[in-house]
Amino acid sequence: MMEAITHQVWIKASARRVYDAVTQQEGLTQWWITKATVKPEIGFINKFDEGKGGITPMQITALQPHSYVAWKCLLTDEWQNTTISFDITEQNGAVILNFRHDGWRAQTEYFSICNFHWARHLLMLKNYCETGKGRLDENRRENWGELHGLVNG
Repeated sequence: MMEAITHQVWIKASARRVYDAVTQQEGLTQWWITKATVKPEIGFINKFDEGKGGITPMQITALQPHSYVAWKCLLTDEWQNTTISFDITEQNGAVILNFRHDGWRAQTEYFSICNFHWARHLLMLKNYCETGKGRLDENRRENWGELHGLVNG
């Protein structure tokens, strides 16, 4: 049985605004990663640049305007062949976003860390969609890598 990270976020914005924020370079670089090459086209491989040569490639597998987006991760780590989806439903002037990162082999420590970070980034997505202001700071580097090295010796 495969494991999944799931989150539901309620956003005071239109479905179009949320869809654009998860498919367009301008939106994605405001809430997920500051350097990216993306194109909302099925089959296109979005590239998210983590710096220091780390690129996260995600192939777009589904696009249903203003309602659904799915990616397949092409990394060779624990994310390999996992899928990420954004199910967008507009209801009474708000969006219910059901996020899913599916296909994990097990609930490892890394799974738990990614679960935490997805929640954090989805809150940034909510903020961006509601205010138009991103919360990512390209000059501020998280010390996740440094802490990972310390914890795992």
